[in-house]
Amino acid sequence: MSHSLSLLLLLSAVATASATTIGVTYVPTPTLPPPEQVATALRSLKITAVRLPVAEPSVIRAFFYTNISLFLSIPNSQLHSISANRSAASLWLYTHVVPFYPRALITAISVGSNVLADGDPTSGDVLLRAVRNVHQSLMDLGIRKITVSTTFSFVNIMMTSFPPSSAEFEEPTNNAVLKPLLQFLTETNSSFFVNLYPYVVYKLRPEIPIGFALFQQQAYNFRDDAITGVRYRNLFDLMVDGVIAALTISGHENIPIVVTETGWPSSDLSNEAENHQIYAEMYLRGLVYHLRSGRGTPLRKDGVAEAYIYEVFDTNTSLENQAAMRVGTGQNWGFLHPNLSLKFEINFSGGFPTTTAALAKVVLGFLLLVTGLLVF
Repeated sequence: MSHSLSLLLLLSAVATASATTIGVTYVPTPTLPPPEQVATALRSLKITAVRLPVAEPSVIRAFFYTNISLFLSIPNSQLHSISANRSAASLWLYTHVVPFYPRALITAISVGSNVLADGDPTSGDVLLRAVRNVHQSLMDLGIRKITVSTTFSFVNIMMTSFPPSSAEFEEPTNNAVLKPLLQFLTETNSSFFVNLYPYVVYKLRPEIPIGFALFQQQAYNFRDDAITGVRYRNLFDLMVDGVIAALTISGHENIPIVVTETGWPSSDLSNEAENHQIYAEMYLRGLVYHLRSGRGTPLRKDGVAEAYIYEVFDTNTSLENQAAMRVGTGQNWGFLHPNLSLKFEINFSGGFPTTTAALAKVVLGFLLLVTGLLVF
């Protein structure tokens, strides 16, 4: 399919706009409050979706009857056994889903995460068989409302991402893994899961203005796609539309997109200027406000179906962050302190905070972007 035909399909598609579900990533640790307290705190913040990279039964149970949807993940270490034998998939489901569903509102399962990051040529076949086995096991159990897919990293699967109209998936991953997976997702009405970090792309591409990555509407904080004439006002939309264009070229332009991880570090051991609490606050506020606005992206009116903020507490267990930034546990990504208080004021319903202190931080953040000065 040619680029021009793909873009015509994109731009002529009629989609029914719907609000993006904004969720958070929660990883429990022994030093943090018990899951029941965390679930209560997240409800008080009006958070309606939680992603659990570590799907411990005790954590799932803590969300009984909360009306918070749960996104579970199967560890990469279990993919070979699940791929080889459907009974292994059923065993995982009998441990992590059957005892809790539907009292726990489990809506999605990611079969592995960033499995292809190490470049193992045999991992694609293993991954595809594992995804199919989990899906079929759910069907055998009569559970048809849980989406099954796997999670990719934006930086690992995109051959080119700018301009979005020229975006394509990386080869040989595209033909070997993505095309058969996309066909499966279409047949099963599932979604495409992708970790999408403007922070990571900003770090890899120094020519990108930091304001463009932080949703700041200032002069020069835009990029134009010369082919389509579309002007992008933030890096998040540009990256999402790159994925949409690549999906379209593959013949699957209508698959919903779930951003499984996104965020901005508030600090790290290196004290790099862009890893600052004010910038993390600006990114999360801008992201939530943008997603709640209902504007979608230039190439898809309803934007992404779901987006999960990384993360609730400072655990830095994301394989994405550790691989892309070559870090261990030095960065802090959480928005809650261990005492369950907010690091900074953020309204998950989408409005900007109006307290004097919060407004002062917005002004300070603007000045930091303009002057390039940071005070630690």
